[in-house]
Amino acid sequence: MKIAFFSTQPYDRDYFVRYNKHHTITFFEAQLNEQTVNVIQDCDAVCCFVNDRLQATVIRSLAAIGIKIIALRCAGFNNVDLVAAKENGVAVVRVPAYSPHAVAEHAVAMILTLNRKTHKAYNRVREGNFSLQRLTGFDLYGKTVGVIGTGKIGGCFAQIMQGFGCKVLAFDVAADADLEKKGIRYVLLTELLRQSDIISLHCPLTDQTKQLVNKTSLEMMKDGVMLINTSRGGLIDTKATIGALKQGKLGYLGIDVYEQEEMLFFHDLSENIIEDEVIMRLMSFPNVLVTAHQGFLTNEALTQIAVVTLQNLEDFEKKKLLENAV
Repeated sequence: MKIAFFSTQPYDRDYFVRYNKHHTITFFEAQLNEQTVNVIQDCDAVCCFVNDRLQATVIRSLAAIGIKIIALRCAGFNNVDLVAAKENGVAVVRVPAYSPHAVAEHAVAMILTLNRKTHKAYNRVREGNFSLQRLTGFDLYGKTVGVIGTGKIGGCFAQIMQGFGCKVLAFDVAADADLEKKGIRYVLLTELLRQSDIISLHCPLTDQTKQLVNKTSLEMMKDGVMLINTSRGGLIDTKATIGALKQGKLGYLGIDVYEQEEMLFFHDLSENIIEDEVIMRLMSFPNVLVTAHQGFLTNEALTQIAVVTLQNLEDFEKKKLLENAV
């Protein structure tokens, strides 16, 4: 099978070349969208990532040039028009669980960094500043952590926070009986928002979850709450979040995803003037930590992404049941 890879980074090439045994792959650094779809020549499949734009017009163009399957090398699929894919006879597959521990552990790393300010201490010491002023944190032990979304990643995160001695509250459309047996308590979203000292988002982006964190939900939270998002940028109303930071309602914010990340993340813009005033405003706060969608970036996760994506494509080629079809 001939596959066109889009939004390719060096680590994509490393892992897919390592594990590819049967397919012919052409790598493109560009995102797949209406402007770039025409670069595809003589391919059977496209492999895409979170910021590729697969709306109806793009999918119709893909079908017209003979693309039979869209292989997402990620879990989320909110960037794909599934109705258009079905109408045009294009299959869609994904990697539903590449390494839930990778993203869960990154969320915990963000909590620890924001709380104990290790990033600031590192920079201070390198400059010869050994002062402890303004580095005070708090004990995680005994704090209440709210987990919104308890799929594989949210479940891993919840159990890690239990290991710190935290009380864990959860909200999801369906409770996980195994997590309940381990002492994680499911509550209404309003109760979780009001009781939690730390809130971490681990749910997909859907019409129901879009801007789940907004002016109203922020007002329900404790003063000084810590908010972590390693899922999808659209779960948060960023402008409302900035308002809550300015008012002191939000005490800490850690985001590995951003509403308008597609023009920023995965690119080296160090020599550019960044015109996105919202992200620049966010990064101006001393209690905000932004990472560029790196939660998945572990050896184990990248291996699983490559192996499962290639297996999805091989199953399609051999007309086998597509276990990871969307």
